[in-house]
Amino acid sequence: MEYDEKEYILEKHEAHDSEHKRDRVPPGYYARNKAKNVVIVFLALTTLFGAYEFQLAVKLRRQLDAQYNRAFYEMTGYVQDIEVLLAKAMLTSSTEKAADILKDIWHRAELVSTNLGQLPIQQGALVNTQKFISQVGDYAKTLTSQNVKGKTLTQEQMDTIKNLHQLAVSLNDNLDKFHGELTAGTMTWANLAGEGTRLFAKNDVEIPMTISNIDGTFENMPTLIYDGPFSEHMTKQKALGLTGDKVTEEQAIENLGKLFGKENIRNIQKVSDNKNGVIDTYNFRFELEGKKEKSIAEADVSVVGGRVVWFLYNRDVGDVELDIDKAKEVGKQFLEKSGFKSMKDTYYTEQQGIATINYAYEQDGVIVYPDLIKVKVALDNGEIVGFESKGYLMSHRQRDIPKPAISMEEALQKVARKENIISSGLAIIPTNYGSELFCYEFKGKLDDQDFLVYINAMTGEEEDILLIINSDEGFLTM
Repeated sequence: MEYDEKEYILEKHEAHDSEHKRDRVPPGYYARNKAKNVVIVFLALTTLFGAYEFQLAVKLRRQLDAQYNRAFYEMTGYVQDIEVLLAKAMLTSSTEKAADILKDIWHRAELVSTNLGQLPIQQGALVNTQKFISQVGDYAKTLTSQNVKGKTLTQEQMDTIKNLHQLAVSLNDNLDKFHGELTAGTMTWANLAGEGTRLFAKNDVEIPMTISNIDGTFENMPTLIYDGPFSEHMTKQKALGLTGDKVTEEQAIENLGKLFGKENIRNIQKVSDNKNGVIDTYNFRFELEGKKEKSIAEADVSVVGGRVVWFLYNRDVGDVELDIDKAKEVGKQFLEKSGFKSMKDTYYTEQQGIATINYAYEQDGVIVYPDLIKVKVALDNGEIVGFESKGYLMSHRQRDIPKPAISMEEALQKVARKENIISSGLAIIPTNYGSELFCYEFKGKLDDQDFLVYINAMTGEEEDILLIINSDEGFLTM
């Protein structure tokens, strides 16, 4: 290969020039350029990520708005259904048709509550609205049960339905106004829920006037008294068995001393104040003297009246020495000593050497089951290791017990298996909703299965049937 001298000289010159230029580059020049490039790339990525996050937030907001709109439109549709159905309920004279209509109202009310709970509205902003819907559904459910039994609606019940219908009309009107604001854009779900990071922070959002108008519809709602969980008598419960003045912590401790013996209590301390508005209590923790091992007990004492609501003393129980009859007698003596008179044992369970015995109040030969107390008796030595009187304290008072409108024999004829009845008596039984029923109680046995049937002593209706489960642990009712 022929070598070109000019080309060689040119290459040498260029190489020398490059080396010379490199010699003139300031120290750190390439490092700074590299850092700048990294910053530029980082800023670009940050911008892209920010844009992605913004688009994601917009997409999420749209999805949430779609969910809120769906819940709102479904809710308003169900409220309109309730308004129409309440109007129909006022027009029917058929118990069967009334039962169908009322069942539909109950169902629609549940759907309204479900959708209302999905809206991003501050907690408590629509508390009256939620109460109205709950009571409408619950009231309709109660009347459905009445109509199924063939009973027509009374004039008082018809008047109540009329009032509820008028409130439903007002609710629909206000929901229409709110819908107009949503459509016009003067109100958005974001306004209600809070902006940006406060999307779900409902507590910091001012309640719009439209929402206040919706809830204000029900400020003068009529009082509803019926057998249901949202009836006024259920939402405003009072401990009927608690009387007297409020006691101090020291007085509450003195009452514990009367129960256990002041000399048997040491190192007592208040753990907490339990305030629920029904039975407010002091909660205490203390040690019991005279035990083989360190023994810790706990108890609640009511602020009003200073009554022991419950106590529990957990300990290991030795070999069983007492039979259940003796345990029942021990429990009854404890109750009498504690100021609970005229208590009759009903059912019991037995677990790990401890008998839990139910005692019900007895008035004029009638067993009053709502006034219930539970006593735990250790079967090794008969020691009382537990006690609970909330049922008694909530319900107890002297009842005005009427004379039965039907005889025992007439009530027995209402029992399907009358030939299997082995005992009977009068009793007051509680309903699921805080009211009481005066009944004949019939106890029977069918194919080794003990059962109880309750026939209303005033109307002759069959009110309840309970099965008595006889297990190794004792007797339970179901």
